[in-house]
Amino acid sequence: MSVVVQKYGGSSVADVEKIGVVADKVVATKKQGHDVVVVVSAMGKTTDQLLALAKQVAKDPPRRELDMLLTTGERVTMALLAIAIEARGEAAISFTGSQSGIITNDRHFDARIIEVRPHRIEDELARGRIVIIAGYQGMSYKREITTLGRGGSDTTAVALAAALSAERCEIYSDVDGVYSADPRVVADAKHLPEIDLAMLQEMAESGAKVLNAQAVEWARRQKINIHARKTSDGAGAKETIAIENAQTQARAVSAMDRVVLATYAKENAPRVLATMAELDLPMIDATLESAVIPLLNVPDWEARSSKLEARSPVTLEPGLSLVSVVGDGLSSGVARFLAALGCPAKSLQCGPLRVSATIPAERQADVQRALHAAFC
Repeated sequence: MSVVVQKYGGSSVADVEKIGVVADKVVATKKQGHDVVVVVSAMGKTTDQLLALAKQVAKDPPRRELDMLLTTGERVTMALLAIAIEARGEAAISFTGSQSGIITNDRHFDARIIEVRPHRIEDELARGRIVIIAGYQGMSYKREITTLGRGGSDTTAVALAAALSAERCEIYSDVDGVYSADPRVVADAKHLPEIDLAMLQEMAESGAKVLNAQAVEWARRQKINIHARKTSDGAGAKETIAIENAQTQARAVSAMDRVVLATYAKENAPRVLATMAELDLPMIDATLESAVIPLLNVPDWEARSSKLEARSPVTLEPGLSLVSVVGDGLSSGVARFLAALGCPAKSLQCGPLRVSATIPAERQADVQRALHAAFC
């Protein structure tokens, strides 16, 4: 039978009632004649709550111990969903990331998958079971528990879809696909029935929350089609299909909260960038004079920023957001982009598929709406 991988985000499994709805959808897919693998996130805001709990114990908790703590969230969800599916008459079994054969590099809090060995999953599918996997987590080659960064359950799902040669990978959330902007911010955002994976990756890397950037990177590399859907919708509802070399031409606006702009003199760029790498600080839009540091996967920013400033000649400006327009034909629209911002850009980055600027965080929503009106 063909394999279908489904992923359900935290809002889709936020309580027992919603887990029951997911169980019904999973059982229905099984009855359609598919082998089903389900990847789940932690319930609701569990990950945020666990992180806040750790911060009550220590201002900068060790990343290894954070991984040990945060991975408990998905284990709760996977067990409850397996129990709910069994109660509906289908056989199910739950696995952690390490039990699933997800092997990562030796980083904590933002590890990357390097290999998937899905032998246990394949064995259970052969026995007719629905397999439930804890997303967002794996095991390093040193046998350490690791997590894949916020939104990493998407990466788990796509990587498993590739390893199992799945027919498709379905990503379920509280939004019915990909829009030209966040519909909660831009009221007239347009639904995109189809999107190219290259554009979707640019959107994800610049802050769009519909899919994790590493997951899209896996999909591009392994030629996996992604179907982004709304959990509460039935058959025939709107969805977005993300495929390689999609013919649909579209533009979109995205935004990333909580970024810091690092600026430095050109002659100091090698030293600053090397220090950032040594401190495991992520960076995007790096140039010879500046780099943007997204804080989503930096739980210990206060400690690491102090080390960065002590070891290298750099100026750090917090309280910023990154806003971007993504799509084709933007190289000639930089002046229009700057005009639509309506505020001075702290930094500007232009590429084949994206134009981005860092701006004061309080202007983010207004700027998103202005950019959408100008480009989309």
